[in-house]
Amino acid sequence: MKKVLIPTKLDTVAADMLKDKGYNVVQEPKTPLEELAKKHSDAEVLIVRSEKVTPEIIDALPKLRLVVRAGAGYNTIDIKHARKKDVDVMNTPGANANAVAEEVVALMLAASRKIVQADISCRKGEWEKTAFMGNELANKTIGVLGLGNIGKLLIKRLEGFEMKILGFDPFVSSGMAEQMGIELCSVEEIFSKSDYISLHIPENKDTKGMINKAVLELMKPGAMLINCARAGIINENDLREIKARKKIVFCNDVYPKDEAGPKSVSDIADIMVPHLGASTVEANFIAAKRSGEQIISYFEKGITNCVVNKGVPDGLDEKFQSLAFALTRLGRCYLGEHRAPFRIETSFYGELSQFGKWMLAPIAAGISPDFDPYLDASDAESFLKQRGIEIEDRKVDDHKKYGEAMTIDLFEGGNTINKVSLRGTIVENNLMISRVNNFDKLYLEPTGHNLFAEYSDEPGVIGKIASILGKENVNIIDIRAPQDLKANRSLAAIKTNVAVPQKTIETIKETIKAINVFCFSYE
Repeated sequence: MKKVLIPTKLDTVAADMLKDKGYNVVQEPKTPLEELAKKHSDAEVLIVRSEKVTPEIIDALPKLRLVVRAGAGYNTIDIKHARKKDVDVMNTPGANANAVAEEVVALMLAASRKIVQADISCRKGEWEKTAFMGNELANKTIGVLGLGNIGKLLIKRLEGFEMKILGFDPFVSSGMAEQMGIELCSVEEIFSKSDYISLHIPENKDTKGMINKAVLELMKPGAMLINCARAGIINENDLREIKARKKIVFCNDVYPKDEAGPKSVSDIADIMVPHLGASTVEANFIAAKRSGEQIISYFEKGITNCVVNKGVPDGLDEKFQSLAFALTRLGRCYLGEHRAPFRIETSFYGELSQFGKWMLAPIAAGISPDFDPYLDASDAESFLKQRGIEIEDRKVDDHKKYGEAMTIDLFEGGNTINKVSLRGTIVENNLMISRVNNFDKLYLEPTGHNLFAEYSDEPGVIGKIASILGKENVNIIDIRAPQDLKANRSLAAIKTNVAVPQKTIETIKETIKAINVFCFSYE
C-alpha cells in the first residue's frame, strides 16, 4: 500500500480518489512539511501547492518516487535534486488558468469602477458619487502579453465586453492569432495603443524587468496595468516614477515571496491582493482532481506526460538535447525574435534517428522560453500545436555519412516564406554548428556571445565590422566566415566577449549594407 502525504489545504477529492484505489493517504495541512516528512518517512508520493520541497525534504523521504505540484508553477521544488534521487516531479498545467483569467477581469472592473474605494467610503456613511466616476470596458482596447493558457482564456472571457484585443507572443503564428480574433503587435505597440494591459509572461533572464521605463513611457494617460504573472517582470522603480505623471492605474497579485509582511508595491498599487489567482474553489478542486488522476495513471499505466524533470533514455548523450535547443534558438534569432515559425522539419542521422522524440522538448524550448525542456514529446507537440506550429521528423539517408548529427529547419512567413536550415553535431564532447543555410563548414561552438552578419560578398567587410566593434570596446574572440558561392554571399560569425548592443548591430547593418545581422547568446 503506497503512502501519500498531502501537507496542504487541498480539496479532499484527491485523497478520496486515492483512498478508493487503496492508497494510504495522510492529509495534514496544519502540520509543517518537515515534521510530516520525519513522521512518515516511508511515503512514496507527495502532493504540494506552494510548500517548498527542498533537498532536505527529499532526503528525509528515502522511498519517495513522485512529487505532484497541484498547480502549474514548480519553482518551489528542487527538481534537479529530485532527479538525482530518481524522484519524478509532476505539475497540473492549466488547472488554475481560468481562475487567473477571471481574476484579471475582476481587477479590471473593480479598478475601472473604483469599487474598493467606494465600498470603504459608503461604509463610513459617506455618499460621494461624483468622486467615484468610473470607466466602462466596452469598446476599449486591451493588450495581452503572453498568449498561453491564461492569455487565451482571458481573451474568451472578454468577448462579451466588445473590446479590441491586441496580443503579444513571439511564439504564436499569425494564423493562430487570426483564429483567436486578435491583432498581433509588438510590446511597444501594445503599450502605446492599449487602455488596459494584462501581463501573462514567465519570469526569466529575458523577461526580468522588461516592463520598464521605455515601455511605460508609451502608455496612455490613465491606462491600466495588471500583473497576475510574476513580480520580477516589472521594474517597480520605473513604474513608481512614471505612474504619478501618467496617472497609470496598477493592479497587482504577485510578489517576490508569498508571505506576510510589507510589500514594496504598496505605494503604487491601486489594488493589491495576496496572490489570489488560483484561489477559487473550482481551481482547487480541478488541481486536486488532476493530482489524484495523474498519480493513479502514473503507477497503474506508467503515464508520465506531466513529469517536468525527466531524464534521458539509455544510449542518448544529453548534449544532443542541448544541441537541438541551441540550433532552434539560433534559427529563431536568424528569422527574427518576433517572427514565429509555422513549421519545423527535423532530420536526425546515425544512432540519433531512434531518439527523435526526445529532441522535441528542447526544440519547443528553443522556440519559446515558456516551454520547459524537462517536459516530454507529447507536451512539446501539444505546446507547438496550440501556437499553430507544425512539426515533421523526416526520414534520413545515412549514406550521406553525417554521423550522429541533426538538421533543424524553421519556416516562417505568409505569402513569402522565409526558411533557415541548421545542422550540428557533437565534436570532442563540444556542441558544434556545422552549417547555417548554404554556409557550410562553419564549425562554430555555440557558446557565449556570437554576432552573425550575412552580406553580399566583397572585400573589407570583416574589417569594417571589427572597427565598429572596437570603437564600442567589444573584443573579438573568434571569427568564422564561410561563403555561399552560388548566391555570392558571406556569413561572418564573430564570437565576442560581451553581447553586442542593439544600437551597434544597427550601425553594422547600415555600414556593410547587410542582409541580416543579429546577436546569438548561449550559456
